[in-house]
Amino acid sequence: MNVTIVDYKSGNISSVINSFKEVAQNKVKIEVTSDISKIKSTDKVVLPGQGSFKSCVDALQSINGLVDCLNDFVMNKKKPLLGICVGLQMFADVGYEESETKGLGWIPGKVTKINNRDGKYKLPHIGWNEINIVKDSKIFKNIKDKSHMYFVHSYEFVPNNQNSISATTEYSSKHVCAIEKENIFGTQFHPEKSDKLGLQIIDNFMRL
Repeated sequence: MNVTIVDYKSGNISSVINSFKEVAQNKVKIEVTSDISKIKSTDKVVLPGQGSFKSCVDALQSINGLVDCLNDFVMNKKKPLLGICVGLQMFADVGYEESETKGLGWIPGKVTKINNRDGKYKLPHIGWNEINIVKDSKIFKNIKDKSHMYFVHSYEFVPNNQNSISATTEYSSKHVCAIEKENIFGTQFHPEKSDKLGLQIIDNFMRL
């Protein structure tokens, strides 16, 4: 089995790469690339994201054919894809970080700034936070409700349909921290920075 981490120059993804390789233990081939032909033929895709919504979308679009390839992989071939942080946020129709920017549109919704309640909550939200698992999710197998995961973000994904939400977290208010819709999975938190539980999520994804 092959798992491909999409490297579209969205920032430092070394911790993502290292975590997947640690879990794979040479039993699963981990490839890091933006090569369209390799992404088309892989079994699973990981879409990381670091920086702003706009910068990540722009970076994806700067690689000729990459967005079309991902659309086909997810929407037509129905193969598993995991979005991490801004990788999850780009599932939305539109994001409002820096400017109004069109997303991938895989899961209807928008990305907006977390309400910091007049400065009572620091942004970006950085650190460990409890997650509330709200539905059975394949990537949360052997993960207990109220587990703690590591976050770094100032914006949140607000889906139109609540059925796609698999977990929430509380910071200023309740917001989405994990998504599952058919073959599409996403975490707002960073599993690669969430110690053993994060590695369990990565393992669960690779076992799909």
